[in-house]
Amino acid sequence: MKVCVLASGSKGNSSYIETTNTKVLVDIGMSTLYIEKQMQNLNIDIKTINSVILTHTHVDHINGLKVFIKKYNPTIYLTQKMFDDIIKIIPLNNYILIEKDFIIDDLNINVIKTSHDSNDSNGYIFEHNNKTISYITDTGYINKKHHEKLQNKDIYIMESNHDIEMLMNGRYPYHLKQRILGDSGHLSNKDCSKYLSNFIGENTKEIVLIHISHENNHPDIALKTIEDTFKKNNIDFKNITISKQEERTELIELWLK
Repeated sequence: MKVCVLASGSKGNSSYIETTNTKVLVDIGMSTLYIEKQMQNLNIDIKTINSVILTHTHVDHINGLKVFIKKYNPTIYLTQKMFDDIIKIIPLNNYILIEKDFIIDDLNINVIKTSHDSNDSNGYIFEHNNKTISYITDTGYINKKHHEKLQNKDIYIMESNHDIEMLMNGRYPYHLKQRILGDSGHLSNKDCSKYLSNFIGENTKEIVLIHISHENNHPDIALKTIEDTFKKNNIDFKNITISKQEERTELIELWLK
């Protein structure tokens, strides 16, 4: 299994996942042209991407979807509530509604309900050949009922949106600060670090921090927060990548032992 965060931040989000038999995108918040360039850089034929899985329907996760659908007609996987929102702005004729765990070819997907101020939002655990990727973004918290399922995954791709001090001292209006800090907002560096301290295990190969705010965070602060939290909890783990808004990560590959 392979994974690459193509772009992540308030201006647009998208990731690529590949297995033996399938290639999928998680969200298309960047332009189709941007996605095409990233696929070309990865030497991947964009026409072989057969599916797009949505986390939710905020514009920074679907901004490029309309054009991408028109050009390549992939199958869109989304919930009924997401469909009800998106059909108002994007015509869909090739889609599958999901309300529980599902399978795309040889890729098993476990749905993790998240808490965000959209009508519906999901995180996902992707599994192929006993390798796993946890993908959690745009959520104010992670419900305890999902914690056991999120233990000891090979890769964690998780939101580390804001530094609380930067947010509170920043220029955002008070109501927006409260929205970001709330249970239907975004994970802070501190929250992300605490969750990962509880989740990672001996199988964990890499952590990718995503959706880092340009206004209320900084990559160095996000990284230091997680490093300090790990040190406090006697966790020795160094393989941490910081995603960027307009620059993809390396293609991470998981192989059978």
